[in-house]
Amino acid sequence: MSIIVGVIIAVIILLLIVLYNGLAQLRVRADSAWSDIDVQLKRRHDLIPNLVETVKGYASHEKGTFENIARYRSAAMSATSVDEKAQAEGQLTQALRGLLAVAENYPQLRASEQFTSLQNNLTDTENAIQNSRRYYNAVVRDLNTKIATFPSNIIAGMFSFQPRQFFQTETAEDRATPVVKF
Repeated sequence: MSIIVGVIIAVIILLLIVLYNGLAQLRVRADSAWSDIDVQLKRRHDLIPNLVETVKGYASHEKGTFENIARYRSAAMSATSVDEKAQAEGQLTQALRGLLAVAENYPQLRASEQFTSLQNNLTDTENAIQNSRRYYNAVVRDLNTKIATFPSNIIAGMFSFQPRQFFQTETAEDRATPVVKF
């Protein structure tokens, strides 16, 4: 009888360990995925001043557009929560669309090798952000599902595992990559 009780206790302990480890692995993957997004966002933030300066050389009278980009870039860089970052990045994307729309009015700017290179780098970065966001959101979905389902929800509650927020912009328009057609 005591052997059966010992086996049952061992199985329960093993189940608790497996559940805890699964939650811990998902939490680490979510942290890592967020770090990937953060790296891509920093790369984007670093490209923007160069792009703005290039456009300024051709369209210096577009002061409002440049001020919006600077303000939204600053807000995006200082945002701390996932929701704040998503909102700030959505606003920055809209401002970048405005900048790129301005660039369409200047054929010499569009022909500039530096502008083309910066625009291509920005497009590549936007694609990397999108891919990183997809991966992060998939990991968050898995973590949140595990936190919400039985029996892992018991372990999650005992060890204070909290659901994560998805990283998404407000509208489908915000999610689109800025594109300039020549």
